[in-house]
Amino acid sequence: MKNILSFLILFFTVNSFSQIKILSWNIENLGKSKTESDLNFTANIIQEYDIIAIQEVVAGYGGAQSIAKLAGILNKKGTKWDYSISDPTSSSSYKRERYAFLWKTSRVKLQGSTWLEKKYGLVIDREPYFATFKIDKKVITLVNFHAITKSRQPETEIKYFKFLPQEYSNLNLIIVGDFNCPQSHTVFNPLKKMEYVPVFQNQKTTLKQKCKNDNCLASEFDNIFYKKNTLNYIDSGVISFHKKFNSLKEARKISDHIPIWFEFSIK
Repeated sequence: MKNILSFLILFFTVNSFSQIKILSWNIENLGKSKTESDLNFTANIIQEYDIIAIQEVVAGYGGAQSIAKLAGILNKKGTKWDYSISDPTSSSSYKRERYAFLWKTSRVKLQGSTWLEKKYGLVIDREPYFATFKIDKKVITLVNFHAITKSRQPETEIKYFKFLPQEYSNLNLIIVGDFNCPQSHTVFNPLKKMEYVPVFQNQKTTLKQKCKNDNCLASEFDNIFYKKNTLNYIDSGVISFHKKFNSLKEARKISDHIPIWFEFSIK
């Protein structure tokens, strides 16, 4: 009986360690406009996840500083966090941004250096940001992306993602972010044919200006794509943080997108 109990404890300990929860969030204009209160609120939302991918970090002064402050707040909550911030993307100064990753050091280890995908810098305004993480002897690479706005046809950028699996054939890619485009668009078909599947379908992730009959979400823009033969899907969801505010106007001071999350284990 004692041996069975020890085995079960070991099984669930190993199993829970290999289960990872990632969260992706476009935090609108994450920079000097965010107050200490905003950052505290954000930290409370994301603290239970293992890896955080953030889009729309301000390229100029205040963006990197806000990520450092956010990591500092998370570290005061009893779990050690580390973070990485990209250089500004290569697009025009008006649309230049940074990306960021934050992660619990007890759960995952950053492997090597992070990098912006410069190869497509001329055809993708905000080229994706890569980070490879080691999880209990296995490895994943997150591809963090923020596409151009819907009015500028984000599919003209997303079409280049079909080349990434071949270009990084030795990496287990998970593509996360704000695509400004629903997963049902045909531009994702080449990825789907390579067995990359979207975590979310028919899930709106952007906030309207005003709720209509409790309907506060507008567009299916944020998603996570993973290769189904390399990961085991466990769970996923969105965080309706706006419901904690009295109005959408207040909520939108945090962001005009809600966070999405995905729990998985590596095969």
